[in-house]
Amino acid sequence: MKITFYGHNTLLLEIGDTKVLIDPFITGNPLAKDKVTLDSIKVDYILLTHAHQDHILDVEEIAKQSNVIIVSNYEIATYYQNKGFEVHPMNHGGNWNFNFGKVKYVNAIHTSSFPDGTYGGQPGGFVIEADSKTIYIAGDTALTMDMKLIPLSHKIDLAILPLGDNFTMGVDDAIIASDFVECNKVLGVHYDTFGFIKIDHKEAKLKFTEKNKDLILLEIGESISL
Repeated sequence: MKITFYGHNTLLLEIGDTKVLIDPFITGNPLAKDKVTLDSIKVDYILLTHAHQDHILDVEEIAKQSNVIIVSNYEIATYYQNKGFEVHPMNHGGNWNFNFGKVKYVNAIHTSSFPDGTYGGQPGGFVIEADSKTIYIAGDTALTMDMKLIPLSHKIDLAILPLGDNFTMGVDDAIIASDFVECNKVLGVHYDTFGFIKIDHKEAKLKFTEKNKDLILLEIGESISL
């Protein structure tokens, strides 16, 4: 599984011949808009954690370019289905076997509404099992005891956690979250995009190292493989 960071919470997962995009927010991201072009993104699925603009801004433009299936909670899926897009609705605790792997929609503590005010259902995260690896994409969330449920059924190889604080958990809570999901390898997301969520990279990595954990902070366009 190859994971490419496109800034904020936007990730491209390449699983075999299938490409899965998470929370596309590029054209509105001042750190990414001059480094990533929407025309270069051809995917098979778009997974959405919730409906806030900084997670769904470029969904429609990307989905128009290829035969994309949009996966999210029932309310978000219905919103895009009404616009003529192909969707797969899910809800908390539910699993589905897609052609690229198994996906579970898990709890997150946040809010969720579209920029036009439409209700975006309850936010969530994803546990994805594919290519003999399992990743946890937390989405925008506070630290929550529900994270302790995840290792009861999954062995997480990589936890993708927000670090920016203010709107989500910050670095200190992300360290605790990694304990809860029993994964010491963490890819940080949702930081630096705006003034409210800027972090000190050196300090964040040091805090993780002191707890014998590995914090990965990718440059926009940089990739890792599991």
